[in-house]
Amino acid sequence: MAVSTPQPVRGTQSMIGEQADRFAQVVATFDRVRRLYSFKRIEVPVIEPTAVFARTMGETTDVVSKEMYSFDDRSGESITLRPEFTAGICRAYLSEGWQRFAPLKVATHGPAFRYERPQKGRFRQFHQLDAEVIGSAEPEADVELLAFGAQLLRELGISGVKLKLNTLGDVQSRDTWRAQLVEHFASVRGQLSEDSQARLDKNPLRILDSKDPRDRPFADSAPPMVLTSEAEDFFGAVKAGLEAAGVDYEIAPHLVRGLDYYRHTAFEFVTDQLGAQGTVIAGGRYDGLIEQLGGPHTPAVGWAAGIERLAMLIETPSFEKAGVAVVAENEARERDAIVLTQRFRENGIAAEAHVTGNPRKRYQRAIKDNPCAIVSLDFRDGFPTTGMKALADDPQVAAAGAVYDEYRRDIA
Repeated sequence: MAVSTPQPVRGTQSMIGEQADRFAQVVATFDRVRRLYSFKRIEVPVIEPTAVFARTMGETTDVVSKEMYSFDDRSGESITLRPEFTAGICRAYLSEGWQRFAPLKVATHGPAFRYERPQKGRFRQFHQLDAEVIGSAEPEADVELLAFGAQLLRELGISGVKLKLNTLGDVQSRDTWRAQLVEHFASVRGQLSEDSQARLDKNPLRILDSKDPRDRPFADSAPPMVLTSEAEDFFGAVKAGLEAAGVDYEIAPHLVRGLDYYRHTAFEFVTDQLGAQGTVIAGGRYDGLIEQLGGPHTPAVGWAAGIERLAMLIETPSFEKAGVAVVAENEARERDAIVLTQRFRENGIAAEAHVTGNPRKRYQRAIKDNPCAIVSLDFRDGFPTTGMKALADDPQVAAAGAVYDEYRRDIA
């Protein structure tokens, strides 16, 4: 009986060639730029206690109620595959004693998991870049984080992206506004979509960014937030800092974060090149989150970016030619080819030994790999012969030549 081949889990992907190269280019650029801004590299677990996300993301959010991959482990503890990075980083900040480093600038990347309908730029296993500043209440932290995101996009060569910026105010202005929104939407509850009716009591701010056409007239006519003088000063400092840093932005008054721990700055970098999934970097200030994990009041701001989405927007990176090809043109020189190839590699030069298949065809196969140089090893008239030929103006060629000359002296 024929064995059926297992198929990939829906919403996951495997990558090879250009797609994998673009993915790697995004990660490498992120790693380079985060060093320019002195963000420390960190690693956090893929699995966390479910409470880490249920507490911080809110029981009423779609992520917690519909999208998290959660399960009970053998000890009966509820475990969740991370749907995002921030909550796990904040948990580590408390449980690993990272408070001693505050203010702390950190960055990481890796997979995250959400059970949602796969579509262009959206997967059930997806990958994110993440940057956070924890322990800084100053607007300059927001500015630096936004400048980091803008420079990342520039260095990736992504154009046509807009930074949309808003403020969610401080606790006082946000609480007053929330009460006004509840009153406004309650007066038209029966005309709202089912999702917005469910959000009205616990998460009314989320109605403002509803995409349902039934909600838009009421969202567009909702009362604007009136900022306290302190919140106005904070937002003014963020805008002034972005202007000083040369980061363009546009105000987006309906850009919100629904959970109560968000404060002040909220932002998205968006493009029209990916259809409905146009947000490539998103974040904001979350001064109340660490308190929900049992820690002290700790100001913080951060963003996340989808690696797959960014990879769709960049050109396939061009790489240097392949390294040196070492060809054994007969069986008698196969061991020598392996020895020389290893010498190249130990001296930091990429190399590939061609010692399999028909010896008469190895040289032509090696040429097809587009190497920067090729070394031919033969055995004629009872004597070993060698020859090296440069095929490209490549920095590796001169270094390879020195290693090759040393090898010839050794076998002479």
